[in-house]
Amino acid sequence: MAWKTLDDVALAGKIVLTRVDINVPMEGNHVTDTTRIDKIVPTVEDIVARCGKVVLLAHFGRPKGKPVPEMSLSHIVPALSNALGRKVIFAPDCIGAPAAEAIAAAGPGDVVLLENTRFHAGEEKNDPDLAKSLAALGDIYVNDAFSAAHRAHASTEGIAHLLPAIAGRLMEAELKALEAALGNPQRPVVAVVGGAKVSTKLDLLGNLVAKVDHLVIGGGMANTFLVAQGIEVGESLAERDMADTALDILGKAKAAGCTIHLPVDVVVAREFKAGAANETVPATACPADAMILDAGPQTVAAIKAVFEASKTLIWNGPLGAFEIAPFDAATNAAAVEAAMLTREGKLISVAGGGDTVAALNAAGAAEDFTFISTAGGAFLEWMEGKDLPGVSALLS
Repeated sequence: MAWKTLDDVALAGKIVLTRVDINVPMEGNHVTDTTRIDKIVPTVEDIVARCGKVVLLAHFGRPKGKPVPEMSLSHIVPALSNALGRKVIFAPDCIGAPAAEAIAAAGPGDVVLLENTRFHAGEEKNDPDLAKSLAALGDIYVNDAFSAAHRAHASTEGIAHLLPAIAGRLMEAELKALEAALGNPQRPVVAVVGGAKVSTKLDLLGNLVAKVDHLVIGGGMANTFLVAQGIEVGESLAERDMADTALDILGKAKAAGCTIHLPVDVVVAREFKAGAANETVPATACPADAMILDAGPQTVAAIKAVFEASKTLIWNGPLGAFEIAPFDAATNAAAVEAAMLTREGKLISVAGGGDTVAALNAAGAAEDFTFISTAGGAFLEWMEGKDLPGVSALLS
């Protein structure tokens, strides 16, 4: 992919409009998780070091095109200032005189944060006039918000056609990691796809079977594939009406030379709660009054063997009910194995999606993965093979 980065442009004396994702969780006016803020620090520091003036564009919450005080980005300023170690000047609007005056008032090294772009209805409509008003504030546009790149909004797509547009450091890292995972990967490639429902990941599965060598299916999705093959799963979560679709995916995988891996043994229980009494049985022998809540040890051993024989791993979704012990065992064991192989330089590992990141963090494996994407919808749409407007705009 031929996108430009911060290395390709002169920034000295330029006003750099930088689209970031700092849509962080809060309790009252207190930020409870600064991960997304921390990830934009390298881009901001790079621009400042090269004598550019940083102006941050961002959304917060879903204000539906009108000002909502509790969704003001002003609440983020203390956490942002702390993470950057710099003065942050807040503008009460993202366009017009309030924004222009805040930018003009910023001195060397200061950072300007413009108000929530979604306070304007034109943001989510990708209104050309709003995009022009945003572009009028700066000289260069930097997109550092891969997590918002699947949305064709004024601040993610429209503005990119009006100014020299480049990728920030976080966006650059995301795109390089994804290109290495599916664009031009080292083979064999294995994908792990888990979660509750096949119906929510049809596009994903359809794209992956044509691009990877091995596809590991876990969670409730695996139950649907078992049902499609005539295997009873008792009280387990399964989309029985998706059986024909599951068989179709199995057929496409076979035709494409992709091996699908389903559980061969499972952990079952009669109730869904932490510490529930459980037993491990063959995947073909789930009791009628029980539910499958995790993959069993034989399945984990098979997954580890696939990891060891592969060069690249893409992971989206847990293998079982990872939120509660002991049904987190399979996800944890597979994650630790992937982390170890990555640490030893034997595996390129890329993971993304909210549940996936939470599961890898819980397993203590996230830090050793090659790349963990904080993007949810954008990561999933990329895995589905869809064009991301915010990325495509950087290539035009």
